Amino acid sequence: MDGHIADAVGRPDLVRLEDGLVCLRFETMKVVSALAAVRHLLDTGAVRRGDTLLDSSSGIYAYALALACHRYGMRCHIVGSTTVDRALRTQLAVLGATVERVEPSSDLKLDQKRRVARVAEILRERPDVHWMRQYHDDVHYLGYRAVADRIRAEVVGRDGRGDGRGALTLVGGVGSGASTGALARYLREAGTDVELVGVQPFGSVTFGSEHVADPEIVIAGIGSSIPFGNVAHSSYDTVHWVSYEAALAGSVDLLRRHAVFAGLSTGAGYLAARWERDAARRERGAARGGPGAPPAGGRTVLFVAPDTGHRYVESVFARHERARPVSELAPREVTDTGELALPWARMRWGRRGRRRVAEEGTGSGG
Repeated sequence: MDGHIADAVGRPDLVRLEDGLVCLRFETMKVVSALAAVRHLLDTGAVRRGDTLLDSSSGIYAYALALACHRYGMRCHIVGSTTVDRALRTQLAVLGATVERVEPSSDLKLDQKRRVARVAEILRERPDVHWMRQYHDDVHYLGYRAVADRIRAEVVGRDGRGDGRGALTLVGGVGSGASTGALARYLREAGTDVELVGVQPFGSVTFGSEHVADPEIVIAGIGSSIPFGNVAHSSYDTVHWVSYEAALAGSVDLLRRHAVFAGLSTGAGYLAARWERDAARRERGAARGGPGAPPAGGRTVLFVAPDTGHRYVESVFARHERARPVSELAPREVTDTGELALPWARMRWGRRGRRRVAEEGTGSGG
C-alpha cells in the first residue's frame, strides 16, 4: 500500500500495444523525478523541511513538485507558463503552492524566456529559496532508476534470455533531458542494448531546429528555446522532429486504435516509435515473432507517454476529424539540420555531442 498519493500517481503502466511496440504510460511522469530529487536534497542536507522549493514549469513539473512538497512538508513556488490551465492552477492552490503566471504570450519561446527571467528575479529577492533547476541538475535523473529496472524485468527480460540484457529501442521527448536520458543511462549501465530515439518539436534549439517554425505550436515540454544542461546529446542515436499536425495525427490514432488517451508529446512519440519499429521490420524482411514477444531477431520499441490527454481536449482531440491517417505520414530523412522541414523529419544523430554537430550543421546553432 502506498503511503502518499504521489507514489501511486508516479507509478507508470507498461502496456504492450502490438508485437514489438510497448507504451510506458504515466499519469504525470515528472512525479517520479520530483519525489526522488526532493528526497535526495533532504537526505543530503541541501534543504530542510519547511523550506521553499522554486522552479518554472509549463504544467507537468508544477504538479509533480507540488505533490513532492506536499509529501515531504516543503513549500512550493511555481513560475507558470501560459499553458497552465485553470484546473491545474486550482489544484496547485489547494495543495498550498504559490503560482505565478508570466505575462500571457502566444509565443511559447518568449513564454519560456520570461519564466526563466522571473525565476532569476525571485532568487535575487529571496536567497533562502532553493531553485530545483529541473533543466540543469541531474538530481532529476534519480527517480528513473526504478523505472529502468522495471523495464528490464518486464520488457527486455522477455526477449528469451530473461536477464534484462536484450535489445530495446527507447523513444520519447527530449524535453529537459531527464526522462529519456536517465532511462537510457540506467538501462545501458545494466547491460541492456539501448537505441535512444529523441523526439523534438520544430523550433527547439536543443538539437538545432530553431530555424524552422511550426505555424501551429511549439509542443511545450519536449523542446526548448534555451539550452538545457541535463540533455546529454551524445546519448541519442536518432532524433525525430514532429510538427503539431503530425503529433495530432499520432495522438488521435493512439486513442482510436489502442484506447490510450494521452497528450500531444505522446502522439509525437507514438508516431516516431511506429516508424522505428516498422522500418526495422522492413530492413529484416518482415521477420515474425510470437504473440507478446518482439519480432524474431528484432528489438522491442518502447515509447514514453508522459501525461494523460485531459488538457489537450480542445487543442487536439476536439479536432480529431482533421487528423490525417498515420499511414499517410512519413519522416523526411535528413543528414543535416539545415535540411529540416515540416511536418516530420528524422536524422541519425549517432551519439554525437552538441558542439560537434553545431559546427557541422548549417542550422544547428545554439
